[in-house]
Formats: sequence, structure tokens, C-alpha cells
Amino acid sequence: MKKYKGVVVPMVTPVTREGFLDVEAVERIVCFFAENGVSPLLMGTTGEGNSVSSKDGRKMVQTAVKAAAGRITIYAGLTGNCFEEQLQQADAYNEAGADVIVATLPSYYALTEKQMIGYYTSLADNIKRPLMLYNILATTHMSIPLEAVMLLADHPNIVGLKDSERDLDRMSACVSFSKQREDFSYFCGWAAQSAHALQLGADGIVPSTGNFVPGMFKQLYDAAISDDMSTAVRLQEETDEIAQIYQKGRTLGQSLAALKVMMQLRGLCQPWMLMPLSRLSEEEEQAVAQKASLHLDR
Repeated sequence: MKKYKGVVVPMVTPVTREGFLDVEAVERIVCFFAENGVSPLLMGTTGEGNSVSSKDGRKMVQTAVKAAAGRITIYAGLTGNCFEEQLQQADAYNEAGADVIVATLPSYYALTEKQMIGYYTSLADNIKRPLMLYNILATTHMSIPLEAVMLLADHPNIVGLKDSERDLDRMSACVSFSKQREDFSYFCGWAAQSAHALQLGADGIVPSTGNFVPGMFKQLYDAAISDDMSTAVRLQEETDEIAQIYQKGRTLGQSLAALKVMMQLRGLCQPWMLMPLSRLSEEEEQAVAQKASLHLDR
């Protein structure tokens, strides 16, 4: 049984019309997650991490930690291109009480494998919390090679990999490697492959649709680790259908705006976005809300 496992939902960042952090909404969402047995990843891709100010980032971690009250693990996303500022932000998250720092690659420059290893090694050497690697080709336009992951896994402060790359062979190889390690966890960030990844032996899943139906993903996870794959596959199909409500035909940024519309139906947050992203049109929001309302009992 590894320390880091289970369902980690990449939580949306709720904001006001003026673009400030909606503290009360953060409390509601974190409590909603805790009640359903899932943990949040704050300020990841779904959480508009690159657009959250350092001040609001610290406040978000503080608020989430207080609301969680020790019931769930708090993962804090770290993004950016200035290493010194990243260390400062990691320190702020540490002081605010985050349990794990989850870092993407700096993505302004294309990096060599050696540079990727150097970056994560330096980060792990200099932060006070456990570090999880975050591989997301869709936004960084780089893939952390498996060989680099295996080397970095030997660092005493690197505890796992959250991988959102859509490559089944890579997933299988990553799971096979992580299964050999008691000190390194693999989290599948490709939500549509959650059941498959868990069947292979993944330690956890990171589904954005979990913002709306966290309980369904907790049920999926529990079924898969109990080897009840018929239930896990059924839940996979049902959650895939819900995901289409906000994802189909939209860019990543537009899908996040639609996801907030769905969360508004549950009274969790408002659908305001951080620049440069924006809300959907009124007609689109109504269409999303109408479809999502059919799943409010899930």
C-alpha cells in the first residue's frame, strides 16, 4: 500500500467576476471532495494554474488545507518559467500546508532530457515538500522520457508521476515501472483510460470530470482495485458520457469554462474565468446546463 494513491481531482479555480479567488467556493469544493473521498490537485491545468497569482495561489492552498481538516491529501500545482519564483511559490505552498508539490516542466524553451532531469533534480533538492512529476504534452509540448522518469524516481524527494500523455504503450511501461517501487506512485491523468490504468496497476487517477461527479470516480477506483472490472468499466463509460458535455467540440480553455457551468448547477462556484480565458456565451452556458442537469443525481 503506497502513501500516494486514489482519486486526485484537478480542481477548478473558482474566481469572482473581478478575477479574485472565491475563497468560500474553494471551501465548498474541497468539502465536497472530502465528503466523496477524493483529493484535490490545486492549480493544475484544469485549475488554470498558469493564470493564478502568487498571492491567490497561497491563499488557495491555505483555504483548501483548512477546509480539508486532515481528511484528504492536498496536492499543489507548480508552474512557470522562472526557477527562483517557483522555489518561492513552493515555499509559500509548504508554509500554507500543502502535502505534495506537483510540477510541470517550464515550457518556454524546448528542453533536452538532460535539462529536464536537471530541472526536477534541482527543484526536488530545494523544496521542503515531496515532489511529483507532471507530464502533460498537450500544454508543455514536451514529453518527459521514461528513462528520465526512472532516473528521477531514485531521488529521495520525488514521490511519483502524474502523466496526462495519451499514449497507451507509455502508460503500460510507466505502470510496470512504478509497480516495482514502493516509494514511487503512478497517477493516470488521461481520464478516459482510468479503469484501464487501474486494471494495469496504476496507483491513482486524476480525472477533471471528478469536479462534477467525484463520487463516481471514487466508486470506479474502489471497483477496479477490488478487481470488479465490470463495474469499473461501466462507470468509465458513464463518466466518459458526462465528460462529453463540457469537452466535445471545445478547446481546452473553453471546456474548463463549460465545466464551471456544470459546477454552478451544484452550487459550488460561478463560471468566471481568469484571463486570458473567458466565459462561454449565454446560449452555450444554457445548453451545457441543460445537459448536465440530467446527471445531478450522480
